[in-house]
Formats: sequence, structure tokens, C-alpha cells
Amino acid sequence: MRDTGRGRGTARAGADIVHLPHKNAVGPLRQVVRRLVLALLVMALTVLIVYIDRAGYHDNAGGSMSLLDCVYYATVTLSTTGYGDVVPYSASARLTNVLLVTPLRVLFLIILVGTTLEVLTERTREQYRQQRWRSAVRDHTVIVGYGTKGRSAARTLTGHGVPAQRIVVVDPDPKAVESAVSAGFAGVTGDATRNDVLLRAEIQRAKELIIAAQRDDTAVLVALTARQLNKRINIVASVREEENAPLLRQSGANAVVTSSGAAGRLLGMSMLSPSAGEVMEELISYGSGLDLIERPVTKAEAGLDPREVGDLVVVVKRGHRLLDHDNPEASPLQLTDRLIVIHRTSQDDPSHVPQG
Repeated sequence: MRDTGRGRGTARAGADIVHLPHKNAVGPLRQVVRRLVLALLVMALTVLIVYIDRAGYHDNAGGSMSLLDCVYYATVTLSTTGYGDVVPYSASARLTNVLLVTPLRVLFLIILVGTTLEVLTERTREQYRQQRWRSAVRDHTVIVGYGTKGRSAARTLTGHGVPAQRIVVVDPDPKAVESAVSAGFAGVTGDATRNDVLLRAEIQRAKELIIAAQRDDTAVLVALTARQLNKRINIVASVREEENAPLLRQSGANAVVTSSGAAGRLLGMSMLSPSAGEVMEELISYGSGLDLIERPVTKAEAGLDPREVGDLVVVVKRGHRLLDHDNPEASPLQLTDRLIVIHRTSQDDPSHVPQG
């Protein structure tokens, strides 16, 4: 098999877990800084309370209570060290300790141990989220490879109405998976040619698989593995070299796109007819004005001729047959038909019917 692509990365051991997107996630450094600031505020408040009533405290070293003595007393009190060299002896100082300093001490300790508690809570919460995700995810789309092709495929799917929660990205690069999670997708770090990695992506319950790997041999192995785990899944794969496309179809891919060939044809068209090349680029770029989409026939369109439909019908899909718009068999349209049309729309156009 000929392949001019880059080398495939190797997944780190134990890294091929499912990463789910978090809403308003706060970084660990920011959490530590925030807790440190809260602890300092509690200490400063305690120092102020002691300093205001410093006359009610007794220092075994003699002399009156200075600001430094108040800071020292607040420190050893909040940390529960309690050397006993500085003690409250007046009724007001002792009452202040009971009503104010003791609650502040408890709050200070909660802030200190809060980081450990939050880590344990976060682990429990993450396990629950993953269990809930695994029980709910089905008929989703798995994208193998989150490079330029994978990101474009994900944007196209979400642009056509596919929820981000129904897309799972698999990539051996942790940074690529992190980027996918930031975009709202679930991510799995690992080698998609391995059964266990695809099973973590719930490939056995997936409806579609998009293979956008960097190497053609990787794409073939992923297709073979996925087809073994899920006989009914629809596989669309990308290859760099045209000569590898038949092998990928034999490996189980339902459709194969040759990236170099498609780019070359678009370049040639743009050279011969810049306007035609611009239109083709607009058709394959969702939301740019003209969109090439597949949609079902609506009730209002059933029984009409394809030329009477508001959108420009290119092909009528009837069962497994593709009928040109001017084919006599395509008229009249049936409710079970699907139309491949050119539709002028924007992403917020309510008349747009997403692919379903």
C-alpha cells in the first residue's frame, strides 16, 4: 500500500479514556489561587478581630499586644497549633473567640482541606458523568482523527444540525482530543486501530464512522476493526492516494473520498473556470450561501415534479437508487424519497431542513 502521510502517533498507556466536555471548567492553578486568597482573607479578618480587642489578651512574654502579636495569635489559633503563650483573659476576648474566632478557625480548615475534598468529589462526579454518558450514547458519530479533515467534518455535522453530544472524537494526540473536548465533543485518546479504544468510543452502538486519519494504512486498519465490532455502521473514509480507495472499500468503508484527487479536481476547475470553482467551494462549505444538502421530501412536496420544488433538486434518492432530477421515474416525488438539493440558506434560516 502506498502512503505519503505522516507517521502515526502512539497512545500513552492508560490515556485512552473518554474525556467529556465540562461547562465553565476552572483550571487547577486558578482553584488553588482562589483558595489561598480566601484563606488569607480569613486570617486577615481574624487578625483584625484580635487587634480590636487586644487589651483583653495576655502575653506570657509580657508587654502589650502588638500587631505582630495579633498576627502570631491568629496564625497559631487558625492552624489549631495553640502554644498557649498568648491567651484571651477578659470576658469580651473570650466571648469573641467563641462567637467569631472559632467559626473562622473552622472555615479556615475547610478551605485548607477543600482542595482534597474537591478532588475526591470531582473524581466521583466524573465517574458518574461517564457512566451516564455511556448509558445514553447511541446512534452517534465517531470521528477518527481530529486534524484539518476531522475538524472540518465535525463543523459540517454540527452545522447541519447534529448535536455536539452525538459526536465522539478519537485521536492518538492528547492535544487534539483536548481541542475536541473544548469544542463540545467527547474525546478518546488512543490508537483507533485497537479494539479497546473504539469500544471506549462506544463504536458498537454508533451509527456512523468518519475516518480522517493521516495515513491510508491506518484508515484501512480502522475500517477493518470498526466493521468487525459493528456490522451495520456506515463508514465514510478519506484516503490520500486514489490507488488505496478500492482496498479501503474492501475493508468495509461504504464511501471513500480521495482528498488529493478532490483537491486536484477543484484546482483544475478553478483554473479553467474561476467562477465554477468558487461555486463548488461555496457548495461544500456549509453556511456560506449555497449549500448542497440531503433532506427528506416534505408532505407539501409529495406528488410534485422535482422541478416544482422550491430548492434546486439535483438527485432524487429512492431506496438504493439515485435518480437525476430530469429522470421521468423521479416524478412524482414520494414521501419516502430523499432529495439532494442546492439550497440558499444561512445557519439561522428556519426554512432549512437539516439532514436527518
